[in-house]
Amino acid sequence: MVSAPHEAMHRIFQECPGLFSRLSDVLGLELPPLTSAEPLTVDLTETEPLERRVDTLLRIETRNDGPFLLIVEAQGKKDPGKTASWPYYVTYLNNKYRLPVLLLVICQDHATAAWAARPLTIGLPQWPTVTTRPLVAGPHNMPVITNVAEARKDLALATLSAITHADNPDVDAILKTMSVALRDTPESIAEPFVELIAQGLGNRPAAQQWRNLVAVDLSFYTSPLSEEIRDEGRAQGRAESVLLILGARGIDVSDATRDKVTACDDPELLRRWLVRAAFVTGSEEIFGEETVADR
Repeated sequence: MVSAPHEAMHRIFQECPGLFSRLSDVLGLELPPLTSAEPLTVDLTETEPLERRVDTLLRIETRNDGPFLLIVEAQGKKDPGKTASWPYYVTYLNNKYRLPVLLLVICQDHATAAWAARPLTIGLPQWPTVTTRPLVAGPHNMPVITNVAEARKDLALATLSAITHADNPDVDAILKTMSVALRDTPESIAEPFVELIAQGLGNRPAAQQWRNLVAVDLSFYTSPLSEEIRDEGRAQGRAESVLLILGARGIDVSDATRDKVTACDDPELLRRWLVRAAFVTGSEEIFGEETVADR
């Protein structure tokens, strides 16, 4: 199943197609000035019943050398199957569009990045017929951005940097820099970056740090992540109110009841329990019919 970090690593290029023009400088790739970038379909399926899809595909225009295609692949771990699929993507797209093709692989750990950077050859060892050389961006070569002014200068590059450094020991400083940089950014511009960073962190410990920063520094935003955090806060407040009312009425609250109330994240269910807490004679009675359904 595709993970949230996987989606964030390549989807940022769909949100900001021009990001590659800055990333190429970071990776030391000399290209003519890029004039535009256009997302293309990622479906590489042929007439035979075999479906192949790249993560993100862009057609990029340059000022002097004409257009080329950029494949962006997000790679969370080593995958032997890419030995065959990546050369196929490159040769298929070159044949379909008759344009040069560049393969960019985004990684979040050093081992995967080193593996992805190896040339992929088709042919004999002494005479390769086709060689595919991926361009790799990851924690080994992406800048660690902890300067707010630098982050504001290029929010897309700073976001990709935060995603690729998700396991960096200094990730808290990186995320704090991003939250401050986004604080004065118009919400319509900042929202994709807020969500992409949340996706990119996945279930790492740093994900909770980012949620805390969004709740405090970016509390005025109405992005999906911000709304989710607010709903969680409201649910937590209602859960505490249920237990406070029961305690104030002198009703003993069992450990099972306390655990069930504090674990609930359904605001409507907590509202019903809150109303019942005002008149029940035993703590388990607040669950009403839900108690029977759980058995």
